[in-house]
Amino acid sequence: MELPTTPDSRRRAFVRHLYGVHNALNSGNPRHCAEARQTLARLRRAFSGQRHEAEAYDVVFPHNPPEREQELWLLVAGLFALHPHANNAAGRSIGSAMRLLVADRPSAARRFTQLLSVDPAAMPHYLRQTIQLLRSDDVSIDYQLLLDDLVKMRTPGEAHKVRLRWARDYHRRPASQQAELAEADLSEQSNVEPVDA
Repeated sequence: MELPTTPDSRRRAFVRHLYGVHNALNSGNPRHCAEARQTLARLRRAFSGQRHEAEAYDVVFPHNPPEREQELWLLVAGLFALHPHANNAAGRSIGSAMRLLVADRPSAARRFTQLLSVDPAAMPHYLRQTIQLLRSDDVSIDYQLLLDDLVKMRTPGEAHKVRLRWARDYHRRPASQQAELAEADLSEQSNVEPVDA
């Protein structure tokens, strides 16, 4: 099998592989299910230190991560193992996911504010906490988007833009509320009497 050549296509193939692990976990096939559980356990253990991080290499490195991205791929693989789910949240950023979570658990808002303000070295720790919170309420995210965002954050000047987008996604009103506001604005405009000149 030939590997994708561009970094973007390699990232997409890698995240598809992670979602495939979730699918195997829920396949009903005992062998595939057991292999998926073992894979997820190895990826979770990678968070416990360098000795265990090596256990995740056989999951990540066959997908040929660019050298400057390999730590991010390992991080996203571990985050996925903490909260594996199907590819059912296309386009849902960390900000959008936290907005959904905070609707049910207002106390989680502080965690999101912390995530937005941490320095890059502390980001993995706060991302782990965030993913664990999302798992507790079964709120899924787009892991492809997360990996792309983390890669962008490595580019000078882009980290702030990504954090602003997460914050905008978090504070954005749901589409139903936006439609209601637009409808209210239209009805207000139609009720305004014209001014005679």
